[in-house]
Amino acid sequence: MTLVVGADHAGYELKKGLCAELAGLGVEFQDLGAHTLDPLDDYPDFAARVGEAVGRAGATRGIVVCGSGVGVCIALNKHPGVRAGICHDTYSAHQGVEHDDMNVLCLGSRIVSSELARAIVKSFVDAQFSVTEERHLRRLEKVRELEKRYFRGPTTD
Repeated sequence: MTLVVGADHAGYELKKGLCAELAGLGVEFQDLGAHTLDPLDDYPDFAARVGEAVGRAGATRGIVVCGSGVGVCIALNKHPGVRAGICHDTYSAHQGVEHDDMNVLCLGSRIVSSELARAIVKSFVDAQFSVTEERHLRRLEKVRELEKRYFRGPTTD
């Protein structure tokens, strides 16, 4: 698995702890920033880095942290090939991968404790899409069809 992680200022401290957790689990990952705490940075910039890495550059999965998880999730789902979900519990983290082939985990640093975040990340990393279940494959194909139908690329609004 090729994993990338990112966070804005609100998620910076939690991301640092999650990177240590990933290293401790033996998971190879790339930290796409923020690399310093900058209260003026913007979550879409870090979501874009992870979205590009997962959607176009071949990373298998990503983890992005902001204050609530909502902003990065919205921004990430603008990228083709990205299926991002906010998970603030372990069940959603593994079920999102197993049933929906979620490939980016979004966390809110102001919502979950660092202890719970570590457990959520472990559930996400350990989970595998259930390729043997026809219903999950069928549903994933329908999601991909929606993406093909509605994704228009960069907008000018």
